[in-house]
Amino acid sequence: MKFRKLGNTGEQLSAVGLGCMGMSFAYGPADEQESISTLHKALDLGVNFWDTADMYAAGENEKLISKVLVPNRDKIFIATKFGFRFKDGKPSHSGAPGTYFDGSPEWIRQAVDLSLQRLKIDTIDLYYAHRVDPNIPIEETVGAMAELVKEGKVKYLGLSEASAESIRKANKIHPITALQSEYSILTKDVENDILPTIRELGITLVPYSPLARGLFANINEVQNFGDEDFRKTLPRYQEEYLENNRNLAREINEFAESKGVKGTQLALAWVLNQGEDIIPIPGTKRIKYLEENIAAVNIDLSKSDLETIDSLLKKYPNVGERYTEGSMKLVNN
Repeated sequence: MKFRKLGNTGEQLSAVGLGCMGMSFAYGPADEQESISTLHKALDLGVNFWDTADMYAAGENEKLISKVLVPNRDKIFIATKFGFRFKDGKPSHSGAPGTYFDGSPEWIRQAVDLSLQRLKIDTIDLYYAHRVDPNIPIEETVGAMAELVKEGKVKYLGLSEASAESIRKANKIHPITALQSEYSILTKDVENDILPTIRELGITLVPYSPLARGLFANINEVQNFGDEDFRKTLPRYQEEYLENNRNLAREINEFAESKGVKGTQLALAWVLNQGEDIIPIPGTKRIKYLEENIAAVNIDLSKSDLETIDSLLKKYPNVGERYTEGSMKLVNN
């Protein structure tokens, strides 16, 4: 495993982390034993950066992770997130009618204790605000998070899907170590002003969905997704954009095959090639895909390779938004 530095902390994290959401939530039926086996395999392969959130299956994902985290605490850098809450107690995705965001100091103090209890640890290594609450000044949210650092409940602070302006405001209250935002060859929003801002401030970018939610592997399987799979709600899997994305996936996969790799590995290698200050966290619940993801750290992309990928993206530009309209209202705030 190759390692990368986390911000200005001196922490050395695996160049590819592990997103754990799909083990309990959003991507079809859960399989606890398979997930636990995958967590153990991640440890064996040197993946020491694991990511979860309190909203994933309403805390069940944190409980699942604790079964491997607790006996291996010194080997794992654990990140979790707070903020999304469910009006009826039923877990759903960020844009669902029953889901809302709460970045209040009052909720933060409750949320961190609940996460610590579920994870069965004393300190969270990296604690993110899952979004920026549009109704509460970011300074208030981060001020409350900073208190958690003083209390020893949290080591480092992060934001997710925050605007450059919010990041600057937050960083003045307490150093922000990482920004978690969606970033892939299909989702490059952060390149405009966010990535330059965090590089100026020494903040690491932690891309989630760096494989574009596996689109290059599963775009032809959308009809087989179960009702519990939230990708069915995403514009990129809808009829208006489906043909474009199927054609794009076909050509990306053909190009990847010419290099002896899979399309998903090419997509992850592209993210890794954008800078040493970027640590992607592709999610999986299966050992097979975990191993494929890790292998991407050894894929070198030439200038010509990157130009070929760009040309394919220009050839099929109608990829669609990454989220539904409701979810998009909560990004880049």
